[in-house]
Amino acid sequence: MSTQVDRRTSNRNVRTIEDSPVARSLFGDVRWAWIWLLLRLYLGYEWLSAGWGKLQSDVWVGSKAGVALTGFINGALTKASGDHPDVQAWYAAFLQNVVLPNAAFWGRLVAVGETLVGIALILGLFTGIAAFFGSFMNVNYLLAGAVSTNPILFIIATWLVLAWKTAGWWGLDRWVLPLLGTPWSPGRVFKQEGKAAPQWKSQSTPK
Repeated sequence: MSTQVDRRTSNRNVRTIEDSPVARSLFGDVRWAWIWLLLRLYLGYEWLSAGWGKLQSDVWVGSKAGVALTGFINGALTKASGDHPDVQAWYAAFLQNVVLPNAAFWGRLVAVGETLVGIALILGLFTGIAAFFGSFMNVNYLLAGAVSTNPILFIIATWLVLAWKTAGWWGLDRWVLPLLGTPWSPGRVFKQEGKAAPQWKSQSTPK
């Protein structure tokens, strides 16, 4: 009996803040999935173009692997001095002590990573995960002082992470996610007896 009372008391202390109708619709309603399709294809094309170009380059993955990344890192290290450096001291230390001595490995990793992120986004496969790793690379480029299109790509990737449930509706996630599910809601492949697999449902606004 005491256990039941404790649980009721604990439940009464739980407070849940509901999302706005706009957020629920935009991030959870498949009727808006076409928006994420356009952003996903654009972002995927940018990553695939960058990664594929590196895979064809000798200074990224060939016999001279690491040359291009070494030049990039050395350029970043020159921005780590002054009163207001573009590259923070802790990140400069990471580049100099971890990345630079293993530039060939990191160069190949960047080339393969960019390509895989681009392919996954274009196919709509594990869209939220792919967008997360894309945004992670954007952050690293920004920390290294490379602005270019990284802020725009980071923003789009963040939106896709938020819309992970429907961003791949027009893609392979439409079938993969219900099959595999999530760590907190197993799909049809891993579902337990008596528990229904997660499904996409189109939300309707109550009248």
